[in-house]
Amino acid sequence: MSIFNSKGEMLIQQRQPFKQGWSNLWDITCGGSAVAGDTSQQATSRELFEELGVNYNFEKIRPQFTINFERGFYDIYSIEYDSDLNELKLQTEEVQAAKWASKEKILELIELKKFIPYYESIIAFLFEARHHYGSIRL
Repeated sequence: MSIFNSKGEMLIQQRQPFKQGWSNLWDITCGGSAVAGDTSQQATSRELFEELGVNYNFEKIRPQFTINFERGFYDIYSIEYDSDLNELKLQTEEVQAAKWASKEKILELIELKKFIPYYESIIAFLFEARHHYGSIRL
């Protein structure tokens, strides 16, 4: 899931050094797994609260897009929410830092191997389509 502020920056988080998989790397706002009985919206809301302490109801929101992979899928949600970094409650088991970043900064971090190696086009699409659904400019 990705949160954008009114300046068009994405809230990104840095994974803990002891976290298995992508240790110390920066990532999009938050992510996680659904548990049995969860809807995608419930899982997203729970993960956002657990990882960053942000309480947001996703019940009336659809995913911006879905990425399928071998063992499952990621529903990617995108919202605009101006959050004060000092008010975030980082989950110490998973998150060591959070900050706002521009598309250019995230692409630079990917190039420097300091960000999870998403396709650059995925990051660009998150920024470009953050205000609307679909893949056509209207």
